[in-house]
Amino acid sequence: MAANALNLCSFFIFAFLIINGAKTKPTVGIFPPSCNRIECPKFEVIEANNGYEIRSYDSPMWMSTAPIDDISLVNATRAGFLQLFDYIQGKNKYHQKIEMTAPVLTQVSPSDGPFCATSFVVSFYIPKENQGNPPAAQGLHVQKWGKTLAAVRQFSGFVKDYDVAEETAALYASLEGSKWFDAIRKAPTADPTTTYTVAQYNSPFEFDNRVNEIWLLLDVKDYFGM
Repeated sequence: MAANALNLCSFFIFAFLIINGAKTKPTVGIFPPSCNRIECPKFEVIEANNGYEIRSYDSPMWMSTAPIDDISLVNATRAGFLQLFDYIQGKNKYHQKIEMTAPVLTQVSPSDGPFCATSFVVSFYIPKENQGNPPAAQGLHVQKWGKTLAAVRQFSGFVKDYDVAEETAALYASLEGSKWFDAIRKAPTADPTTTYTVAQYNSPFEFDNRVNEIWLLLDVKDYFGM
């Protein structure tokens, strides 16, 4: 009971800080410190350049929400994370508790809904030990990525909507003129100026050395010879 209360407290602090937290000094090329303590998807850095990294991920698997239409990434992430928090606490088909991992992803894409809303899908990285048979849950689904190539830009602090817009624009601009630019335009994730992913790694209790990332997925056919 005490552990559950602490976890629930952690969630509400996370929700508060993600809305109200201050931004700290940006970081570039930092391995997320939380990945030294909890499981994260493995990746290889293919290229590190000014303002971005190109990473190769080997078929990560995610538990994801249905699309959430909202005008705010922060609000949508909070709503999606609540569903995923319940899931890892045992609100799933097997009533199984699942270890926390990082990052929590928010995939952003245009929505067909009214009022200029955006569509957000919030995802939790499924630990390796659960990937063979991840428990199902109402309102959630598994995303099985194949080999994935991503252009990544890091920033620190607690995520805010305007930070995400600025960092995504900066990543896109830093890739112009590179050999990766066309691979982003060919990617099967629609328009790269409006389709991107935000990765958040830290616990709400961590105020220093926070690492967040913007991911732009690239077309992998040429690189992997697929």
